[in-house]
Amino acid sequence: MPSPAWSSAGRGGGRNDGAARAQRRLVKRARIVGLQLVSILVALVAWEVAARGGWVDPLFVPAPSAVAAAFGRIGAAALRALGDTLVKAGIAYGIAVVLGVGAGLALGSARRLRDVLNPFVIGVYGIPKILVLPWIVLLLGFGAAPAIVYGTIQAFFPILLIVMGSVRDVDATLLTVARSYGARPWQLYWKVILPAIVPAVLAGMRLGIVFCLLGVLIVEMFAGVRGMGYVMGSLANGFRAAELFAVTGLVSAASIAIVLTLDVLNDRLAHWRG
Repeated sequence: MPSPAWSSAGRGGGRNDGAARAQRRLVKRARIVGLQLVSILVALVAWEVAARGGWVDPLFVPAPSAVAAAFGRIGAAALRALGDTLVKAGIAYGIAVVLGVGAGLALGSARRLRDVLNPFVIGVYGIPKILVLPWIVLLLGFGAAPAIVYGTIQAFFPILLIVMGSVRDVDATLLTVARSYGARPWQLYWKVILPAIVPAVLAGMRLGIVFCLLGVLIVEMFAGVRGMGYVMGSLANGFRAAELFAVTGLVSAASIAIVLTLDVLNDRLAHWRG
């Protein structure tokens, strides 16, 4: 049996090794972030030089400094418009996730139901969604409702199809073993199916938020609904390229932040799916 001194030394060595590994990971991550920031800076400098040197038409591709100045002029209004868009997109996204995940679980689990409805789902999914936009506006008028409905439709189908496929592909052996141990239907969903499909659900949610935001922006842009899409359409029609670049960057940053948040959520749920 090792002496207490040796045991303490072993524990201390383990802690030191863990701290060293954590420090190496931190240094590696810092290097990666540093390289990413340098790449962005180089791209911005090249863009600025090209714009100031006359290599691109500033009417369509303004310099980053001009874009920054434009954002200073319209930043407050752009943030308010972005808030309106994100509220509508958030409502549409929440509805799409609930309906898409629920329908995906139902169709993926019930084979007979899937066999009956799958051709209709694929058929409706294959229809360009822009075709139903005039009907949505005609029925719901001009306001937040058509943007929410169209955003929900855009996000619903990717989530539905990904979740349905993941449920269908769950290892049948896991379900058989769980049933042999007397698992009830709700236990099968909670203990086996849901942990197994978490990566697919998160993938569908990441894809769905992009389509949802796109749908809301399209309605705002072409139906004259208040929000960032309307602002972008107005700036484009007025050939205000610097302001258009600024608000485009703002929307892009918001979308990237949402997707990164879903990635963090995926990491947090990793322990649940084992």
